[in-house]
Amino acid sequence: MSLGLIYKNETHIFNEIEKETPYLSYPLFEKTGLVRHAFSTRLGGVSGGYYSSLNLSFDRGDKKEAVAENFRRIGDAIGVSCEDMVLSKQTHTTNVRVVTEEDRGKGITRDRDYTDVDGLVTNIPGICLVTSYADCVPLYFVDPVRKVIGLSHSGWRGTVGKIGKKTVQIMQEKFSSDPADILAAVGPSVCMDCYEVSEDVIIKFKHNFDKRFWGELFYEKADGKYQLDLWKANELIFLESGIIPEHIAVTNVCTHCNSRILYSHRAMGDKRGNLCAFLALK
Repeated sequence: MSLGLIYKNETHIFNEIEKETPYLSYPLFEKTGLVRHAFSTRLGGVSGGYYSSLNLSFDRGDKKEAVAENFRRIGDAIGVSCEDMVLSKQTHTTNVRVVTEEDRGKGITRDRDYTDVDGLVTNIPGICLVTSYADCVPLYFVDPVRKVIGLSHSGWRGTVGKIGKKTVQIMQEKFSSDPADILAAVGPSVCMDCYEVSEDVIIKFKHNFDKRFWGELFYEKADGKYQLDLWKANELIFLESGIIPEHIAVTNVCTHCNSRILYSHRAMGDKRGNLCAFLALK
């Protein structure tokens, strides 16, 4: 089944088979042989209406049994069980939680006893980190030396607050990761051409990013609005964190441009489902 996505070398569509659950993946991580990872699409689920069809949110009004079945399907596709998944509780913070064995299943088969968590890090094999999206940026981190992984949700607030750097710092502090060993990816999300913001947002980016990068990060339009490049911003954050260029993959898959097969808040508003990023140590 052709998905009709626009993408470049570092984002591949995997499992493109009729009646199966497709997802996006990164050759950068596949080559390690250490992790299972994915970014979901709208395809291959059981939800109906404007949730159609692989909605992965229990919080948007969809039938819980449909969402549970959708998680089961994407889990089967990538080789992880729902009982091993741990979901974030996102509120556009830069808070990163170290996930332990006690967290296994939280957000899927058990209630979460935490909130305000936009990033997750673990070194426990089998646990699958899960974060949610509908235009914001998924950030993947894999340390193949210390065998540590991280997954963070980065909208404009998370990006200007540099949650990517915070995630790397947690990997360093808790697991002795060397940033030069970490493989990192910017996942499918809204592109610069589709992401208009107001001047108050740009003022925050000007404060937190060196002036020499402003021309790459945003430009002003005649109406006083700006177009902002979250992909470039997060790539710069990776580099600032000590991740080396050859260990970085940046998607060009835009959720808004491809809203036929990816949920996009800017394209669909509140009448939509959610996508998810998944990352687990084998």
